[in-house]
Amino acid sequence: MDSRAAAAAAAAIMVIVSSAAAGVGGDFAADRAECSDKLVALATCLTYVQDEAAAPTPDCCAGLKTVLQTSRKCLCVLVKDKDDPSLGLKLNVTKALGLPAVCNAPANISDCPRLLNLAPNSKEAQVFEEYAKQAAAQKSTPSAAGQFRFVTGLLLFPVHFLRSSP
Repeated sequence: MDSRAAAAAAAAIMVIVSSAAAGVGGDFAADRAECSDKLVALATCLTYVQDEAAAPTPDCCAGLKTVLQTSRKCLCVLVKDKDDPSLGLKLNVTKALGLPAVCNAPANISDCPRLLNLAPNSKEAQVFEEYAKQAAAQKSTPSAAGQFRFVTGLLLFPVHFLRSSP
């Protein structure tokens, strides 16, 4: 990725974090402040999750691992607010959800509701819990190998689940 593309991707990540917190106070504003600089490390992943690349770059995977090591909450923040229309990004949900597994970057999505201080029965918490259940079921099948990978994936959930929620 050339320097202009990297700068544009970094700006897009900053927009995601800033826009996701717009109009929301309390813990989320603190989460945004905590995460804004960390999520720049994911800028090189945008080409992969936007279907512009067949595989994530080594820089993308290194950035994802850095984010997961420094603050797992930051990845949860992006996942929670992925449908914010002000973001202006179109992401391939399957690729975004599979990014941590592709990058061999294990994490546990079921920690997100606690990390984000979500009410246990809230719509947002239920999305994380449902995805964790699906991943656990996949893990128990013979084709699923290794530890459950935080697949948020950047962060995103299956769109059909969000549409089918009451």
